[in-house]
Amino acid sequence: MVSHLFDHIDRSGSVTAPPSGGDYAFDRGFRGIAWMSAAIILALVAYIIIEIGGKALPAMTQYGFGFLTSTTWNVQESQFGILPEIWGTLYSSLLALLLGGIFGVVIAIFLTQDFLPARLAVVFRTIIELLAAIPSVVFGLWGIYVLIPLLRPVADWLNGELDFIPFFSTSLSGPGLAPAALVLAIMILPTIAAISVDALRQIPYKVKEAAYGMGTTRWEAILKVMLPTAGSGILAALVLGFGRALGETMALAMLIGNSNQISASLFAPANTLAALLASSFPEAGEVEVQALMYAALALLAITLIVNVVGLAVMKFATRKFEAER
Repeated sequence: MVSHLFDHIDRSGSVTAPPSGGDYAFDRGFRGIAWMSAAIILALVAYIIIEIGGKALPAMTQYGFGFLTSTTWNVQESQFGILPEIWGTLYSSLLALLLGGIFGVVIAIFLTQDFLPARLAVVFRTIIELLAAIPSVVFGLWGIYVLIPLLRPVADWLNGELDFIPFFSTSLSGPGLAPAALVLAIMILPTIAAISVDALRQIPYKVKEAAYGMGTTRWEAILKVMLPTAGSGILAALVLGFGRALGETMALAMLIGNSNQISASLFAPANTLAALLASSFPEAGEVEVQALMYAALALLAITLIVNVVGLAVMKFATRKFEAER
């Protein structure tokens, strides 16, 4: 009877049957499409780098590495340097990552660790993800007409009381680093929160039950078990959020002040590489276009370095966690 049953299962085309020729052909076709897609992406990235590098080559030859360390951007005298823009890009992005990362992970914990009923958690998650659909220019306008007026009294008070601290040594008279970083944090928040939520939800529920069985409190289970277990996913969320912050253009061009200076003050105007490219290209001459292409290459290099370092840190943290287990 048992052998008859297995014969019946095999003849009926069940999952226990060996793969057919069509299955092998589909698998080979899918693999081919995947490899071809990867090759197209690599070729596209190489094409972009070659095109930008070709147009930036005259500026690279003329200015060399001094272009990266100079603080002067003078079109009339053909003097170009992007150190203030590099500083503004990294400074604003790190501030945004600090704020957006903290709030994004907190929101992920709030939505996944039974602080809310399941249906209400879905509503809150949908609202947060909708922030990603708001155009950058709308964030910029909100920052100009709402955020800067709200921050100005606070900045003036901090400048009057704590002006000896470099972070508050400038009053906020208009656009500056603080409103730009706050808006940028809001813009990367959906990315960090959504990926962190997925990372926490992929943890089997029995892991939390085991932590409770060992006598942990709710917050001990979250902070000492759940977050370390989801650490690689949360690190990936932070890397992606930082990458988006580095390349954000319109909101920063509207809010950061477009000032070619280096300052540690949160309220001083500054500039970023992406904002420099967006604001200077429409009226740029041939020489300035070459310098802007050089700046674009620098931005690509910074983004690549950030992603490589982030992946390395993520792999190191994953291996360390697996070794401790």
